[in-house]
Order: sequence, then C-alpha cells, then structure tokens
Amino acid sequence: MVQRIAGLLMALAGIGVVHAEQTVSQIRGHAAGHRLLVLGEQHGTHEIPAVVQALVASYVADGKPLHLALELPTSESAALADYLHSDGGPTAMAALRARPYWNANTRFHDGRRSEEMLELIDAMRKLHRQGKDIQVFGFDQAASRSPPKPGARDATMAAELRTRYAALPADGRMVVLTGNVHGMRRQPRYLAYPPMTMLLRDLDVYNVRIGAREGDVWGCRPGQGCGRIALAVYGGPSPVRDEADDRNYDLQLWLPRFTVARLLGEGEAAP
Repeated sequence: MVQRIAGLLMALAGIGVVHAEQTVSQIRGHAAGHRLLVLGEQHGTHEIPAVVQALVASYVADGKPLHLALELPTSESAALADYLHSDGGPTAMAALRARPYWNANTRFHDGRRSEEMLELIDAMRKLHRQGKDIQVFGFDQAASRSPPKPGARDATMAAELRTRYAALPADGRMVVLTGNVHGMRRQPRYLAYPPMTMLLRDLDVYNVRIGAREGDVWGCRPGQGCGRIALAVYGGPSPVRDEADDRNYDLQLWLPRFTVARLLGEGEAAP
C-alpha cells in the first residue's frame, strides 16, 4: 500500500512523508472493512485535505469504487462532477472557482473555502482521469439568510449521506469529510440535538477524529467572529481507539502540527 501512494505522499510536505504514511495506515488498519468512513476535522487547515488526498489514493489503488463526500452545499455537486470529468485546465478551474460557494460574501468564514480544498478536488480529478472509480459530491444544505432550526442542518446532511450510501456499489466505500462536531457518534451535553453521524449509526459507519499536537487552525467562536486559533498542546498517545458505548469517536489521532490554510474570500488576508 505504501509503495502505491508514495508519489502522492511526497506532496505532503506540511505533514511529512513518514507521518502521512502512518496516518493513512492507521486509519485503514482500524477502519478495516467499514464502508462508511467519517473523518471529523477542524476546518481551515493546510494538512487535512492532504491527508484525505493520500487516504483516497490509497483506497482507490485497491480497484474499488470510492465516493468522497465534502461538507459543501449539494447545489455544488453538479459542478464538482463537471470538474471531475474535465481536463483540469484554466477554463475548467475558473468555472469551478466561479461557483457561488467559493465566492460567498460573508463575514462568517469557517475555513472550508481554501486553496487546499480546491487542490484536493483537483487531485480527485487526476485520479478519475487515471481510470479510478471515484465520485465527489457535497452533502451540506445551502446557506440561508435566516438560521435553520436547531438540528435541521445535521438532519439534512445525514439524510443526504444516507441516500448517497444507499446508491453506493456493493464493493464501494464512502469517505466523508466534515466538522468534528458533525462527525460525533453521540450527542454531547452542550448540543441540543443529535449530530449528523449519530443519525447514521445504523449504517456501517466508522468515525475518526483527526487533530494535531500543536499549531493553529482557522475557526469561528460565538461573539468573537472568525480567525486564527492556537491549539492546546497535546502530548498524549496517538492513535487512541475507543470502544465504549458512549464514545464520540471510534478512533482519534493527532498529526504533528496544524497550520492555517490559504483561505479564499473574507478570511484570505487574515492568516
């Protein structure tokens, strides 16, 4: 497995080849045959899209179908499919970048709109062009001027993923990249509704939370707006497997460091 994705791993300089190899091997080893893999992330990092790229490349090297679900509005799915089937040239990339999602005029920039995410999408196009059976789609609801009812967004995302999972080929796998609260398999005390992944527990789901031992992320805090957030230093073991009935995640692992992504739009100049 390591040899088959060595070329892609060389691009992961922000993580380091050895750590990237370890991360992919740890996730695959623990997730084993589970067909629905949910990755809980902290938005706005340089490293997470690179890890997802390496993980997907590893899976599709097995010759099986892979569907990558990104926390983008479902209204962007057709554009993602168009780009996946394009030549990836300047015209195709310009059309993708011109989509409403990548040009949202809002002060609420949670870090999901970044050059790294566009590079991840382009990496999926390259794999598709190599003949790999891969799809990329969004599962989030479109942004609204009025806030949704508590829990409505997670319920909508879970319903979309459930529909997509039902259409997954029998030998296929779905990898979902989402925020770490949406990725929880139980309802935390501070949340008034069940998170997305909790609503999918009847499926063959395995969830992994990816953190970092130190560094910075881009995030939003109530009443404080969005900006760079320094992580608390973590010096414990990694990975950590949890089999308790009340667990949030099946597996948690920590990369060496997070750095803020190259953000698009309102947050662009802040890092």
